[in-house]
Amino acid sequence: MPDQQPPNQINIEISEEMSEGSYANLAIINHSQSEFVIDFVNIMPGTPKSKVKSRIILTPFHAKRLMKAIVENVKKFEAVNGTIQDMDMVDIPFTFGAPVAQA
Repeated sequence: MPDQQPPNQINIEISEEMSEGSYANLAIINHSQSEFVIDFVNIMPGTPKSKVKSRIILTPFHAKRLMKAIVENVKKFEAVNGTIQDMDMVDIPFTFGAPVAQA
């Protein structure tokens, strides 16, 4: 029976549309006592308004697991590709070089 999976293995599928992904260059993270909410935003230079492209809601347990997984993967990436420059070291204004919006 070739279709049988070993126990504890999950078959995960992704639609073609979802596999294209969404680009985000800003993440806004909020939390309550019971959940973490991560909003992914794509801010474009010269545009005064941006929209949330994706919102992920996690339990605190899964938020911590995600944090650990990201830390582990950044370490693996840097081992192969070199240190990722931290934003604190990059002098890029939040306007991304576009004119400052005024109200």
